[in-house]
Amino acid sequence: MSSLPRRQRVAAYAVMLREREGRVEILLSRLAPKVSRTELWTLPGGGVDHGEDPRAALVREIHEETGLDATVGETARVYSAHLPRATRDGRLVDAHAIRIVYDAWVPTDAPAPRVVEVDGSTVEAGWHALDDVASGAVPVAAQVTDALVDHQPFRLQRVAAYALATRDGRVLLTRLSPRAAHPGRWTLPGGGIDHGEHPSVALAREVEEECGLTCEVGELLGVHDTHFSGHAPSGRIEDFHGIHLVFRAEVGAGEPRVLEVDGTTDEVAWVSVADVESGEVPVLDLVPAALRMS
Repeated sequence: MSSLPRRQRVAAYAVMLREREGRVEILLSRLAPKVSRTELWTLPGGGVDHGEDPRAALVREIHEETGLDATVGETARVYSAHLPRATRDGRLVDAHAIRIVYDAWVPTDAPAPRVVEVDGSTVEAGWHALDDVASGAVPVAAQVTDALVDHQPFRLQRVAAYALATRDGRVLLTRLSPRAAHPGRWTLPGGGIDHGEHPSVALAREVEEECGLTCEVGELLGVHDTHFSGHAPSGRIEDFHGIHLVFRAEVGAGEPRVLEVDGTTDEVAWVSVADVESGEVPVLDLVPAALRMS
């Protein structure tokens, strides 16, 4: 049995991913020379203080190491590493590291990361392509590869209601804002159904928020679904499954205008169906699918 002093440390870390120009990147912190003499990158995070909630500790550590204000998920994986002979603070000890690894994320428009903590264990922070981590082009600590092997994107299934409103060869469409998963593309007005909310009530509410028009919800035309991985409005990368209930709808008179502030819609307009069918107007698959239902 080892006679070395025992040192047990509990720390919280984050797998933080984002998508940029078709590639997935991970946020990493570079260990200071006093910790690693060679270049070595690790997950942002650090020790949990006595009496501190691990998620709160992680928010604090992410800010100190990257300057970013992160949101931390509610579930985690726990890793245990026993190092009978390890150097800590210049001393040889019997070390036991308990690592709690969460999913965390920042808004898509978050600033570039920068180290805030002075004379800490990290000296640089940056986003790196997952492919470069996997290939070894970016040297990483073992905890990074261990966490990535186990990491699964957050799964979300969302039921939403959408309105197919047509008038004089045009269809009412909304444009997705930079906060949405497919910014710049056009889709039908509508959105998520709240728990306990009737789909027609949800649809009338969403049309008013996105178009500034009253909405009379008609018959259910059909059901469309989509499955993809991408950013949620919060910035979190999700494995997303959307189930879309498409209703025929009549909207009130007046020029459509977006009422919701800082949402996922930044423009609304009556768009020529011919321009949609020709591809001149970029739309989500939901739009041609709904037009075929009518």
